[in-house]
Amino acid sequence: MSTTGRFLKAFLLRACGLLVCGSSLALAQPQRTSRELFDYIEEARKLGLGEQDIRKNALTAGWDQTTIDQTYSIVRQLNNEKRPSGPGLQSGSPIAETYRIGAGDVLQIVVWKDPEASVPAAVVRVDGKISMPLIGEVDVAGLAPAELEKSLIEKFSKFINHPVITVITAAVNSRKVYVAGAVRKEGPVLLVRPMTVLQAINEAGGLAEYAKKKKIYVLRMENGRQVRLPFDYDAVTKGERLQQNISLLPDDTIIVPGG
Repeated sequence: MSTTGRFLKAFLLRACGLLVCGSSLALAQPQRTSRELFDYIEEARKLGLGEQDIRKNALTAGWDQTTIDQTYSIVRQLNNEKRPSGPGLQSGSPIAETYRIGAGDVLQIVVWKDPEASVPAAVVRVDGKISMPLIGEVDVAGLAPAELEKSLIEKFSKFINHPVITVITAAVNSRKVYVAGAVRKEGPVLLVRPMTVLQAINEAGGLAEYAKKKKIYVLRMENGRQVRLPFDYDAVTKGERLQQNISLLPDDTIIVPGG
């Protein structure tokens, strides 16, 4: 066995609390924590082992599949390798700069080198809160991710020395516009990137055959009152009246009359 292989085997046995007895493994200590698995994954990756081998070794050592999946997700985030799937935010985009956490959003909260305190997927409830290990219920609605990071650092400091915390927006479900009327698919459209009226109509499957293309309008709340903003589909698609193809805001409603 190579030096690398011997080191890795020794580390795995030590991390799992196992003893070698001939060719079999005897359980010495029952502890198989996420923190130990985190350390093992980091060391194994440095030594060149692939994910498949690491996962197999971890299962053999006694970690359950859920713990492995969650810990691996956190390792990836800390190494900036993979963002969670779903309609997340692009860093530096106009929406990301103004984004505030809302109900239905999914957050990944990574506490550096503490998988047990981290949360791979926290869904913001309708009351604007999430549940976290150690600190319990946390109000998050209305905060920017950076503001939530500061709040969590303060709360976790009572339990962890100098915590380093990252909040990642895994999925944005709170920012929506609505398309109603003579379109092929009525309903909400997620607003996770800058979107114009024309783009939202396309997201709704396009106009129905009986749509009144020149009578479309956007309903928007401005200063506590509802305003109607016209949109002439025919003109805009011909390159005319482009000022009507406005950038949408959360909770805008596009009405497409039919008949």
